[in-house]
Amino acid sequence: MTARRPLLRLALAALAMLGLAGGVLALRPAPDIRETLYLFGTLVEVETHGVPEPVARAAIARVEQRLQALHSDWHAWRPGALEDLNAAIAEGRPHVVAPLLAQVLREGQQLSCTSGGLFDPAIGALIEAWGFHADTPPEGAAPPGTVIAALVARQPRMTDLSISGAEIRSANRAVQLDLGAYAKGAALDLAAHELRAAGVADAVLNAGGGVQVIGSHGARPWRVAIRDPFQWGVVAAIALRPGEALHTSGNYERYFDQGGVRFSHLIDPRTGHPVQGIVSVSVLDTSGARADAAATALAVAGREDWPRVAAAMGIRAAMVIADDGTIQATPEMNARLEPVPGGFPSPVQVIALPEGVLPPVCPGI
Repeated sequence: MTARRPLLRLALAALAMLGLAGGVLALRPAPDIRETLYLFGTLVEVETHGVPEPVARAAIARVEQRLQALHSDWHAWRPGALEDLNAAIAEGRPHVVAPLLAQVLREGQQLSCTSGGLFDPAIGALIEAWGFHADTPPEGAAPPGTVIAALVARQPRMTDLSISGAEIRSANRAVQLDLGAYAKGAALDLAAHELRAAGVADAVLNAGGGVQVIGSHGARPWRVAIRDPFQWGVVAAIALRPGEALHTSGNYERYFDQGGVRFSHLIDPRTGHPVQGIVSVSVLDTSGARADAAATALAVAGREDWPRVAAAMGIRAAMVIADDGTIQATPEMNARLEPVPGGFPSPVQVIALPEGVLPPVCPGI
């Protein structure tokens, strides 16, 4: 027996080494899988974590298929479901749409109502007049004031829509729907749902100014940066919690310059003109559609009124950057902001949201 013990020890050691090696291979985390798509006029990046590559590739393919369909159906100025609906509205006809589009329009109605009409996807004709209906930046001069005034006078509003099941009709033929101000947020909400359904528990979706996360990146959260609207750089970083979305709207996304004035794609439905004074708004929320819509609404609200509008929309975490470089943030957003090397570009002014603000009541919604 004593002669066999060294051999037994060697055999056990060899088995232990094989077991360790097998354990290392089995426990090695699946690599991050990243793919980039071009949708909604921007690059959409999907990254999964801790998922076997075949599962990740299949899930991302499923997301791409869904987003491609939405890109086609929700585009206001290309052949598709939304263009057909706009044509029917202009002719005064009711029109039946797919249940998903009807659902998104109901959500848009509600978001428009809570914003007091500062976010309003019904102003597609104004967006077209300014040249922001295409994927490429506008060229040429600003539209004549008489054209803008005439479009504003017709008062197209989301509250003009009547949605019964999947049938849509409008009391106002001037309504022309453009979902660009919340399409990315709504689409990322749906994409996150698709990933979860396909077995992906940890992922991040990045679509231009919008980021949506599910789960985390292993032991650490997904961290994202907020772009500096004045120069190539970063204002701050935020560690996103599972299920959160961060959306930023700014005058650097789609714009044209004329006579030393920048005209951005953020249109004020009240005046028909692009927003001035606010250059960037970032909103953190658990709903991508609401964060996306609120980023537009707060920019339209302006420096004095954005806290009230945020409160009415149920937004607790927002950051607003004015054209003079002033940075303002709600207490909840300020607590989440992480300075980058060199610190914040300017001190962050913490602005408390007003208490007791109730969202407007919109009949029929």
